[in-house]
Amino acid sequence: MAVQTVFKRYELKFLLTEEQKARLLPEIEKHMSLDKYGRTLIKNLYFDTDTYRLIRRSLEKPAYKEKLRIRSYGNTNPDSTVFVELKKKYNGVVYKRRIPMEEQAAMAWLQGRGNAPESQIAEEIRYFAGYYETLHPTVFLSYEREAYFCREGSDLRLTFDDNILCRQEALSLCAENYGTPLLAPGQVLMEVKCPGGIPLWLTSLLSREKLYKTSFSKYGTAYQTMIFSKRKENVTNV
Repeated sequence: MAVQTVFKRYELKFLLTEEQKARLLPEIEKHMSLDKYGRTLIKNLYFDTDTYRLIRRSLEKPAYKEKLRIRSYGNTNPDSTVFVELKKKYNGVVYKRRIPMEEQAAMAWLQGRGNAPESQIAEEIRYFAGYYETLHPTVFLSYEREAYFCREGSDLRLTFDDNILCRQEALSLCAENYGTPLLAPGQVLMEVKCPGGIPLWLTSLLSREKLYKTSFSKYGTAYQTMIFSKRKENVTNV
């Protein structure tokens, strides 16, 4: 099966309760189906500079921002296939380019101890890493996802993420899954991913439930929760 490596779409985010999700699902399932993976554990390892330049820039909400991560699906070992992903956002449009690699090879490559198969995307990631120079793993972030696809032939996707956890120790996708929760108990992050406008039935559903899009970056929230507070405390104590 061909692996999708290039994405261009809008990503709209909504924070809702489990009760709201339960009310939405019957209407969503009239048009969409749960993908073949069902409920999936997704693990991410974010790379940043010594000064957290990437995430600090992102939190300023510029017109253009970018980030680099390695992502895995399900439990992972050194031989598992993971994805090295370069994600950019410009004027509200998300561009994601990724390459599949074995976990141990991906980690070695991004830390200057190996190579990736030659491709245009690999060259872009190589340039990105060289430009920022001190990139290294900074945050492990995981969550459980339910993803829905549209049965009506469009590229619309809808995902529900919960149990979002982050940590700054054991920075490996192969390590045990644990960390600090980023959502309040009973909260769910819903994302609508689409190449253009969302369909009328979904617009009406969101309006009926009084759900409004929000700005929620998982890595950004992890930085503010774990890292910024510590950096601020260290400055205060100097």
